Amino acid sequence: MGREGWGRAGGGQVWPYWLLVSSLGTMTATSEAPSTPTTEFASLDPATGAEIARFPVNTAAEVRQAVERARPAARWWASLDPKQRRARLHAWRHRLVERTDELSRLIARENGKPVDDAVLEVTIAIAHLSWAADHAHRILGRRRVSPGLLAVNHAATCEYLPFGVVGVIGPWNYPVHTPLGSISYALAAGNAVVFKPSEYTPAIGQWLVHSFAEVVPEQPVFQLLTGFADTGNALCTASVDKLAFTGSAATGRKVMAACATNLTPCVVECGGKDALIVAADADLDLAADQAVWGGMFNAGQTCAGVERVYVEAPVYEQFLTKLTAQARRLQAGRDYGPITMPGQLAIIDRHLTDALAQGGRALLGGPESIREPFVDPVLLVDVPADAAASTEETFGPTLTVTKVASVAEAVVRANDSGYGLGASVFSRRQGHQIAEQLEVGMVSINSVLTYASIPGLPWGGSRESGFGRIHGPDGLKEFARSRAITGQRFPIPLRLSTFHPSKNAVGQLKQLARLRWGRG
Repeated sequence: MGREGWGRAGGGQVWPYWLLVSSLGTMTATSEAPSTPTTEFASLDPATGAEIARFPVNTAAEVRQAVERARPAARWWASLDPKQRRARLHAWRHRLVERTDELSRLIARENGKPVDDAVLEVTIAIAHLSWAADHAHRILGRRRVSPGLLAVNHAATCEYLPFGVVGVIGPWNYPVHTPLGSISYALAAGNAVVFKPSEYTPAIGQWLVHSFAEVVPEQPVFQLLTGFADTGNALCTASVDKLAFTGSAATGRKVMAACATNLTPCVVECGGKDALIVAADADLDLAADQAVWGGMFNAGQTCAGVERVYVEAPVYEQFLTKLTAQARRLQAGRDYGPITMPGQLAIIDRHLTDALAQGGRALLGGPESIREPFVDPVLLVDVPADAAASTEETFGPTLTVTKVASVAEAVVRANDSGYGLGASVFSRRQGHQIAEQLEVGMVSINSVLTYASIPGLPWGGSRESGFGRIHGPDGLKEFARSRAITGQRFPIPLRLSTFHPSKNAVGQLKQLARLRWGRG
């Protein structure tokens, strides 16, 4: 790595490289770097408890220093020709492709998911990075706008400019795909990024920042911060130009309050309680397969994963038979990994115990399925609509299955939630009709979560699921600010925006309005 802990920026200026590319292990800095943090924490393998690496708890002062370093880096990055930025992002994409196995093994170790699941996550993230790099200039570049009748003698244009420095606070459950859904699009839009990964996955965040610095060594365009809630709060109040957060609704509210101190705009993605509807004309084998995968891959730790299933009465029993057979084949620790956050086990246990106490039945598993740090598959039926397992995000490999009299009832039950992230519909003939009635940001028909793998589609929800959008054109525009410019091309006799208007200007204006807009 050359000189320990340091890199050289353009123009001969030395900048603290330790925040970017320190090797796995305890981060260190020379005497010229920011003061060494007084506390540190260990990243642990959630399956074994083994220590992976140690990281500093970055202080508020260090957070501010990182943001200040990012400002000139942001100006340099934005000043590059769009083709140059695209080439750099393509080079980073190439690194991710070439080192997918390495990154996937790290994800499996620090997050706990199987390596094959990690490969899928990394591949989807690569697809989004490539799309953002390829489409940023077309979507954000200057475009002509019709001036309309009232400004017919003017030319009008609109363009989108980078905010500057974007803060990103990422989650642990998809430690590559989810934060890169903001990072890739923010970088493609011309911003610098200061990234705080979850305290459960700092080594993965460090790997990403390190790999980017290998292809963009000139400036600290993409920096790493590590720590807990105080570090995240410091990032929110460090006067970044925009902040992207993924996490719980409770923490999302705290992020918004912290950002409000400086009127920092933010995009907030806060999870869901996603429903899957099985119509009577559905392919039941497919629906059962997708319900089990959508609810239990990654141990159910998916914000847009399936948690509630509503099945039309004529096919309810048949579907349950197929669903139970599919779920019974799964084994925690083999088909999916552990519960990454130890505290989540208590929430899963509370939901299961409460559901059974209120009259629910376990077709498969139950509270005994919790074998710390693993949870075996659980299928619940007859769970009351107001039980915690029906209303709160469980974030475990559990499904509640409810019989409904009709698709109309399924839609009402699916929409009866404080969340509004995603949903799935299984029907051979009514898929689009049902999807259009669901009050969510994303719907997959005859599959689950497919929208996440399509870079051109926006991702985001409403209500308790947050606001704003990442991915697709909406995601690029989320990390850019619009600028409108008009320019007079030639004068016209009708002058209104002056204290010396042309004669009978108001009358002529009214006549124009009647001619243009007065007809029914």
